[in-house]
Amino acid sequence: MTYYGAKEIAESFRTVRRNTLQIAEEIPEDKYGFKAADTVRSVEKLLTHIALVTTFHSQIHAVERRTTLEGFDFPDLMQRISQEEAKPRNKAQVLELLKTKGEEWASFLESLSEEFLAETVQMMPGTEPAAKSRFEMLISGKEHEMHHRGQLMLVERMLGIVPHLTRQGEERFAAMSQAAKP
Repeated sequence: MTYYGAKEIAESFRTVRRNTLQIAEEIPEDKYGFKAADTVRSVEKLLTHIALVTTFHSQIHAVERRTTLEGFDFPDLMQRISQEEAKPRNKAQVLELLKTKGEEWASFLESLSEEFLAETVQMMPGTEPAAKSRFEMLISGKEHEMHHRGQLMLVERMLGIVPHLTRQGEERFAAMSQAAKP
């Protein structure tokens, strides 16, 4: 018996996506073109990237159900994802993409068996480690989104927005401090 299986992976992914969506909603549409530096994605493109990143994992685990990445056509998949990412989208379209792709992915995660999560996938030759469990590979998508969400929180600060997770933490601390007063 494991304590962190498909149901927990799906729920934790949904939590991460809800937080990403809240940031996407709080950033004004007129700031969706903002770039923290010339060589990075705009807010719109970063959010679109986040929405589409599950395409990579879906291709490997759901569509092809690969047991090895040897022979996997990474350049073709990355080109297809990049082409989709490059399409211009307004804020409403980005939010819808985040919601639909997120729920599609969470539903897939929720459906997985412990046996599937325990399966091993061989990495590309010469890669360390040489193999990973599907479980490890699947949770890496959530980690990838959290990495980019951290970037978005910094962008919010640059735009003068206090991130919602910071506001919530400050509110909890203030309530605890108030409760501790005699």
